[in-house]
Amino acid sequence: MCPAFGGLRVLTRIDGVQVCLAADQGCLYGLTFVSHFYAARKSIVSPELMNVQISGGSMIDDLRRTIEEIARDPSIRFIPVVSTCVAETAGIAEELLPKKAGNAEVLLVRLPAFQIRTHPEAKDVAAATLLKRFGAFGEPRKPKSLVVLGEIFPLDAMTIGTILQKIGVESVVTLPGRALEDYVDAGQAEACAVLHPFYGKTVDLFREHGVKIIGGNPIGANATAEWIRDIGAALDLDSAAVEAVALEESEKVREVLGRFGGLSGRVIVAGYEGNELPVVRLLLEAGLEVPYASTSIARTVLGEDDHRVLSMLGTEICYRKYLEDDMEAVVRLKPDLVIGTTSLDSFAKERGIAAIYYTNNISARPLFFATGAAAVLGMISGLLNGKESFRAMKEYFTGNRNTLTPP
Repeated sequence: MCPAFGGLRVLTRIDGVQVCLAADQGCLYGLTFVSHFYAARKSIVSPELMNVQISGGSMIDDLRRTIEEIARDPSIRFIPVVSTCVAETAGIAEELLPKKAGNAEVLLVRLPAFQIRTHPEAKDVAAATLLKRFGAFGEPRKPKSLVVLGEIFPLDAMTIGTILQKIGVESVVTLPGRALEDYVDAGQAEACAVLHPFYGKTVDLFREHGVKIIGGNPIGANATAEWIRDIGAALDLDSAAVEAVALEESEKVREVLGRFGGLSGRVIVAGYEGNELPVVRLLLEAGLEVPYASTSIARTVLGEDDHRVLSMLGTEICYRKYLEDDMEAVVRLKPDLVIGTTSLDSFAKERGIAAIYYTNNISARPLFFATGAAAVLGMISGLLNGKESFRAMKEYFTGNRNTLTPP
């Protein structure tokens, strides 16, 4: 999938937005489809850029006209002009576009596939571009204020908010946000908790303005306690209150891990969301064997703690992976369960191996604290308990129908 999709997830979900796409008709067709079905059920507006307009030099005039047409709607507050990897549109000069039209702010967001490898990293580019334009970095900082950076499941956001309130955090902004004001307010925060390791550009921008950075996330018992303590230290919160909550939440996760103490099996995790390694950490903490994990993002400084722990526990990690890497791992390691991409899942099921789609089954449920541990491990337990069904189906469809006992 075109990596610009990740940026569109960030942009199209902002209240009062109308995206203007500067690309050819092929991009318009594909990205309109995904913006409707996977992003925010919103259409993309674009001038009819074909070879005549692009080569004839009228592209900027066509874009300006389209921006003016969009701005006639007084409910539109923000017009991101998204350029993709079409050679002639990727190099649009921002100075030639208006900064405002009608009631709407106008901002060029560059999402070229030749520079951005994956849709998680496109989220980072979009968030950083918005923050650079709108962040109120020159204003006084709000005391005990925190940015939580990362696209997460709604229940996780509610749980995080409750726990941050318990330890004394007074102001929380979640990015990517649904309002431009979220990006304005983020510039006044004291610290930023980065839940996913691919937000490198956004983190660099925060660092440039003196915002403290907190890595990691509350997945698993050990990481949960550490995450709460790190936030307390960054915001200089009451240490006794922070430690009490850290121990309480860590113990809740341990209780969940205890309920699934009988879990055993070999699992491969292979996704493209960018949040795969913390999930592997949880599975290892639950006693499962995870000999191989892969992700589409590059190895980053923000993900070094997860990399160190997983490597120490024997997990082979493949960054910037290809499908062939994952397929080879399935053949070589013969797992009981694959949590992967649709193509890898099909490959595994053909071999009688239980397999589920990472994005729809992991990213679409809570991951953090005890609630997340229970949700993920409950699903994994059910799949491992039913793994023989996949082998039975394989035998059935490969011809051993007369001797097979129904599962």
